[in-house]
Amino acid sequence: MKRWFATLPMYNVTPRHGALWRALLTDALRAFAQAGGPADVSTLDEPPADLMPMWRHPDLLLSQTCGYPYRMLGLDQAVRLVATPMFDADGCDGMRYRSVLVVSEAAWVRGATNLTACRGLRAACNGRDSHSGMNGLRHAAAPLARDGRFFASVVWTGSHLNSLRALAESTADVAAIDCVTLALLRDANPGLLQGVRPIGTTASAPGLPFIASRELGEQHVAALFDALDHALAADGERARALRLRGFARPAHSDYVVIERMAQIAAEFGYPDLAQP
Repeated sequence: MKRWFATLPMYNVTPRHGALWRALLTDALRAFAQAGGPADVSTLDEPPADLMPMWRHPDLLLSQTCGYPYRMLGLDQAVRLVATPMFDADGCDGMRYRSVLVVSEAAWVRGATNLTACRGLRAACNGRDSHSGMNGLRHAAAPLARDGRFFASVVWTGSHLNSLRALAESTADVAAIDCVTLALLRDANPGLLQGVRPIGTTASAPGLPFIASRELGEQHVAALFDALDHALAADGERARALRLRGFARPAHSDYVVIERMAQIAAEFGYPDLAQP
């Protein structure tokens, strides 16, 4: 008997947000079971550190991934696209979002008030497989690069929160932060954003998609989308705290823009954010 599991690992920016996402997931799974979906689904409170094997697991009922591994690392061939959330945050437009380019206060004082002025500074990035922190930033900097170089160095921090800490601690100067993450952190603790300044945004792209194993039938995918809508409507205060406005049904082709942004950077001779 298949043992389905589910987890929403991407926007747990504080413990409270993590609890709210788990509660929304629980409500969605309950509604899904009532609609004929499997009732025996385990939820992971703490997803594994290496998310790719989990996203590819044949027993995955529902999770959320980044658009970069979905489109660029072949995940789209292993999963079904269920939904893309829509958020109430500056930088979001329907199911699309941007990253906010931010610099440390010290870099701002030294004149880094736009991306052009960040040439030769130190970048902080959450991960090599991140669209919001890496691909979007690479695309933005590519037209400004010279001989394949723009930043003096790149530190890989593991999360957007750690990238903001790197700016606050002056171990980096500039970063691209998912606008939804930034809004949730601002709601939770505005003090976390002291000492950083916004200087622009990246181009927009489809948001972080909800996915399921390809072993889940298409009729169940439709029921799962309806279950997410049900969970959203079940608790308006929870939805507001998560800045969650609704869910869209994207097409696979919507995520081509992420691949195109990577191609554009390569065409400018800037295929690697962390240049040699």
